[in-house]
Amino acid sequence: MLFNSYAFWFFFAAVFLLYRVVPHKWQNRLLLVASGAFYAAWDWRFLSLLLVCVVANYAAGLAIQRSSSAARRKAALIGACCVNLGLLGFFKYYGFFSAELNALLGGLGLAALLPTLKIVLPVGISFFTFKAVSYTVDVYRRKVQATGNLLHFALYIAFFPPLLAGPIDRAGRFLPQVAHPRKYGPDDFRIGLYMVLYGLFKKVVIADNMASIVNAIFATPVAELTGLQVLLGVYAFAFQLYGDFSGYSLIARGVAKWLGFDLMVNFRIPYVARTPSEFWQRWHISLSTWLRDYLYIPLGGNRKGRFNTYRNLMLTMALGGLWHGAGWTYVCWGVFHGLILCIYRLFERPRTDGDSAPLPAWRRAIALFVMFHLVCLGWLLFRADSMTQVWQMTGRLVGDFRPDWFAAFCGGMLLFYLVPMALLEYWLHRKDDLLALTKAHWLPRAAVYVYFVFMLWFFAPETAHAFIYFQF
Repeated sequence: MLFNSYAFWFFFAAVFLLYRVVPHKWQNRLLLVASGAFYAAWDWRFLSLLLVCVVANYAAGLAIQRSSSAARRKAALIGACCVNLGLLGFFKYYGFFSAELNALLGGLGLAALLPTLKIVLPVGISFFTFKAVSYTVDVYRRKVQATGNLLHFALYIAFFPPLLAGPIDRAGRFLPQVAHPRKYGPDDFRIGLYMVLYGLFKKVVIADNMASIVNAIFATPVAELTGLQVLLGVYAFAFQLYGDFSGYSLIARGVAKWLGFDLMVNFRIPYVARTPSEFWQRWHISLSTWLRDYLYIPLGGNRKGRFNTYRNLMLTMALGGLWHGAGWTYVCWGVFHGLILCIYRLFERPRTDGDSAPLPAWRRAIALFVMFHLVCLGWLLFRADSMTQVWQMTGRLVGDFRPDWFAAFCGGMLLFYLVPMALLEYWLHRKDDLLALTKAHWLPRAAVYVYFVFMLWFFAPETAHAFIYFQF
C-alpha cells in the first residue's frame, strides 16, 4: 500500500476510526496488528524477518540490561548485531558480493566460489534493522532502559508509518510514547494535515513529474544527449529524490501525528546548505545522525588527529553509500561525499569570537551555488546505472550546451513545478520554522492548501510510482 494510493487511505481511515474509540492498551495492540497487515500487503513471507528482528533484539536488550558481567553484555550485543546485520547482509548484499567475487575468480581463471541466488529484497529492511541496532547499542551504553514489554518493542520496530522508509527513530524517543497514553493537542490535526498534504504534493506532483524527465534522459544513449540535457536531467533527479524521500517522511510524520506520535524531523530544506557538513545536518537526518553516533564516533570521530579524522569520515561515508544500495555507484557516491567533507574540513578556518557576524550575502550565495552543484554531481553517481554512464555523462557536462526543443521543454517543466515549492521552502527557511505555515493566518494557509490540492488533482502523473527509498 503506497501512501499515494487510495488503498492506503481506506486502510488508515479504518484503523484511525477504531483507534480513537478503544483504550490505550488496545490502541497499541491495534497498531501492531495494523502494522503487520501493512507490511504483509507488500509480501507476507517477510513478516518472519520482522519477527526474528523483534524477538532477537528484545531478548538481547533484556540480557544486556540484567547482566552484571561485561563479557555477557558484550556477547548479547554482538549476537544481536550479528542477527541484524546478517539479515541485512544476506538479503541486500549477498547477490552483489557473490557476483563480484565470482567475476574476480573467473578473471583469474578459477571456478566460481559462491552460488548465484535470486534474492528478493524485503522492503524496509535497511530501516528496521538500523532501528534494532540503535536500540541494542543504546541499551548497552546505558542510554536507554531495555523494555520488558514485547508488544511495546515490537511496535517500535514495526510501527507502520515509518516502517518502509523511515525516519529511523530512536527507542529513547519512541518507546515512552508507546508506553504512556497519547495526549492529543489542539494543533495535532492541523500539523498532521499540513505534513500529509505537503508530503503528497512533494511525492506526487514534484517527484513523479520529475521522474518522467529523469527516466527519459537516463534511458537515452549518452552519445545522443547534449550537456544541457544531462544537466537538466541531474537537476530533475535532485528534486525527484528530494520530493520523493522528504515527501515520504512528511506523510509518515503526519500520519503518526494523527495517531498521537511525534516522529523526528528527517529533512530541513537541505538545498540551502553551504557546506557538506551542513548538508548532512539537513538531509536524511535520522541516517546521518545514526552514522555519526554508531559508526563515526566509535571509530574515533575527530578525537585522534587529522589523519584519523579523515579516515573515519571516508569510511563512514563509504559505508553510508553502501547502505543505500548494493552497487559500486553507491559506494562511489559515499566516497565522493567523504572527499568533499574532508576537503571542506581541510580548508575550514577555525571560528573565533570575532566571527559571529554573518557572511555577506554574495558569499553565502556563492557557497550555496557551489554546494548545490557538488550535491548534484553526487546525485549523478547515485542515479546512474554504471560508472561508465557516470563517466560519459560527466564528459557531456563539460561541453556541448547547445539548446534544443527537448531541453527547453524540460527546463519549462522544472520551472513550472519547482518554483512554487522553492518559494515556500525559502520562506520556511527565512522563518527558521518548518511548521511556520501552520501558524500563519488562515487565508494564506488555505490558499497554499488549495494550490496543493489543485496540483494533486490536475497535475498528478497517470502512473503512480513507488517511493525510491523502498529499494534501499
